[in-house]
Amino acid sequence: MSIVMEEEIKRWTARRNSALVLEILQGQTTVAEASRQFDLPPSEIETWIEEGKRGL
Repeated sequence: MSIVMEEEIKRWTARRNSALVLEILQGQTTVAEASRQFDLPPSEIETWIEEGKRGL
């Protein structure tokens, strides 16, 4: 994970959401890996990805 993701995350800001989505889209991690690492439901991450794609 990138430096943005290295620190313990207490609150998911738009910047952190975007950084994670970008890492997934670039193939640096997967939804499943991120879900486990950050204790987030995969559906939440997938929603962020869809929102990011709409914003492109």
